[in-house]
Amino acid sequence: MIGRILAGRYKLVSIIGNGGMSIVYKAIDLRTGHDVAIKVLRPEFKQDAEFLERFDREALAASKMSHHNIVNLLDVGEDKDNRFIVMEYVEGKTLKQVIKEKGRLSPQVTTQIAIRILSALQHAHKNGIIHRDIKPQNVLVHSEGLIKVSDFGIARMADTKTISKADSVMGSVHYFSPEQAKGEPVTERSDLYSVGVVMYEMLTGHVPFDGETPVAVAMQHIRNKPAPITTFSPDVPPALCRVVMKAMEKNPAERYQSARDMAEDLLQSQKSQGAGDSKQTTGNQRILSARDAGRSAKNLKRGRTRKQTKVVSALLTIALLIFVIVSIYAGITAVHDSVVNTVTVPDLVDLTEAEAIKLNKDKGLNTSIMRQHHEAVREGYVISQTPAMETSAKKGDTVYIIVSLGADRGKVPAFVDMNIEHAITIASASGIILQMVEQKVVSDQPNGTILSQTPEAGTAISAGEAVTVTVSGGKVTIPELRGKTIAEAVEQLDSSNLRVSDAVLSVSTADEKLAGLVSAQSIAAGETVIEETEITLTVYEYVSVRYEGTITITLPSYNRKLEVVIKAVDESENETEIFRQSYESRDSRSQDVVIKGPEKGSYPYSVYIDGEFYSGGVVVLH
Repeated sequence: MIGRILAGRYKLVSIIGNGGMSIVYKAIDLRTGHDVAIKVLRPEFKQDAEFLERFDREALAASKMSHHNIVNLLDVGEDKDNRFIVMEYVEGKTLKQVIKEKGRLSPQVTTQIAIRILSALQHAHKNGIIHRDIKPQNVLVHSEGLIKVSDFGIARMADTKTISKADSVMGSVHYFSPEQAKGEPVTERSDLYSVGVVMYEMLTGHVPFDGETPVAVAMQHIRNKPAPITTFSPDVPPALCRVVMKAMEKNPAERYQSARDMAEDLLQSQKSQGAGDSKQTTGNQRILSARDAGRSAKNLKRGRTRKQTKVVSALLTIALLIFVIVSIYAGITAVHDSVVNTVTVPDLVDLTEAEAIKLNKDKGLNTSIMRQHHEAVREGYVISQTPAMETSAKKGDTVYIIVSLGADRGKVPAFVDMNIEHAITIASASGIILQMVEQKVVSDQPNGTILSQTPEAGTAISAGEAVTVTVSGGKVTIPELRGKTIAEAVEQLDSSNLRVSDAVLSVSTADEKLAGLVSAQSIAAGETVIEETEITLTVYEYVSVRYEGTITITLPSYNRKLEVVIKAVDESENETEIFRQSYESRDSRSQDVVIKGPEKGSYPYSVYIDGEFYSGGVVVLH
């Protein structure tokens, strides 16, 4: 498909993602010259009603929305047998990648990202769309710092009652709500639970619940209470912790009722850091003496009988009068709140600070201001606002705006030969973003030492811009792990400053003696790699009943060794490695790979050669 032009307009340039249902390409819009992202439905599903319905649903959901924090729909089309969706191309990383690189994010950065996710969800919910799959993998962090929510592939209209077979597992198990885990209908509050989980991961560096199987994780969402955030990150303010925990309440009624409510509490939590909760009681209290109390009791008893009838009559009259007054007041208040006291939030972006304050004041709204440097927006002008324009609000509500301080240009520090942790501290103090290259290099320099940087030291730079650095990963020789137990392999990897992947693979065996032993390792023994390299282990699993299917691969004709990896693809488009093998140039170009499993059925798969996507299809086990 690379190089092909769809609908006479979109030229496919490269693959940027793939899953069980579709392949995502980077493409060029030949009419405008702009980069776009195109999601193309896999050919094998063009006659599958369930997958067609899900594909069309994503396009419908995207067409109902236009928001600066949502990956926007540009076009929908069909070219011969190819159904496709054209989306805005976002250059950057997923939030999941950012968390993996940083370990965990600061409370301030977490709050800002969460507010933008909630802004996107407020827009979606206002249009009757529930995302149902909020997770860091579906939040894109643009290279310029913008936040974009993507992948409405399993989104549903809020009033949809039916659930298709393709939706039997909705969302990703580590992030979905208790009601999703129980298979119950979801609401907007289910999305807010997922935002709480994402915030927990940003603040601590890991998800609140984990387990060996999806079922085990789902049961924890239903039953367990997450460990306090401060257990892992003591510096997180209590007010911010309370927001996250409220979003993750098991009962939807006890969570935030709207994305806007949660965003407002996040902004308030920033203000309340360090504020105390103590209350002071002032004033003197008069104490009735025992003698005065006795005298009052005698007088009350003496006049009670004589005045009882009059009192009852007076009380009934007063009660009726109070009822009438309260009813009138309640009616007036209801009319006032629904008609007189309701206003529409104005569009403040690109206005000056003074203009924004005046416009809010004219509407009866208050203004809260935060400031930050911005390369593109002039000093004194509004960068963004919460709530968004055209949102309904009440007079007296607060609109939060971020006002530009203008560009902040300084000089790039000298990071070469510096430890990366020290460099991050210096970069943060300068407002610079430090980005490590994806592939660390094997070096004799200590692990974490910066080897090179771009741009060079002394170059002019603005706050918010990035400096890319190459970092030494140290040097380690991979040990032999085959034939060892998992515990033995993990211990040996730990002692070598290597890591074992959480995704331990399994291969079926009819020999019960081999059960639990390592059958293969993702990097061969004797290879030299960087420290902290992750090794994926494959373990023998004894099964009494096995089903088989064959995948035929036609290898390209290269005069070198090729590494072939096959990955199974589930309904959430997550991939799990099921086969890895190296082939020499002298080996046959046609290779049959036998896939075994404990259950019959059809399973989508993807084939990678030397790390690049090569082909995909469906294997039938019988």
